[in-house]
Amino acid sequence: MPITDFDAERAYDADQFAAHKVFKTDTLQVVCGYFEPGQFIPVHAPDSDLVVAVQSGTGVVREGESEHRVGPGDVVTVDAGTDRGVKADDDTRLEALLVTAPPPTDAEHEPVRAGLRRGEFDPN
Repeated sequence: MPITDFDAERAYDADQFAAHKVFKTDTLQVVCGYFEPGQFIPVHAPDSDLVVAVQSGTGVVREGESEHRVGPGDVVTVDAGTDRGVKADDDTRLEALLVTAPPPTDAEHEPVRAGLRRGEFDPN
């Protein structure tokens, strides 16, 4: 069983959120996500369940039409096929554990890449 922690995996990217994959199988993916202030994962709806567990910082997790304000210790779950996105507040970094089951496909992540290119959290 692999073991790690947020300090060991920490890596920020000035251009977009940083996702450090720490575990992946055909049925599960675990990522440490690091967001500079204002950075985000654009809203998209892959066919994967999602768990977001906030380690530090504050932000918003979109789940369908709802936006959940989050901070350290908060856990948000999102059902497969439901719009979701994660955004750090403009004045703080955000660190979160992101668990998806099963891992999204490359095609399902195209809306994420497109939203990042356009700088849009919610392309709808």
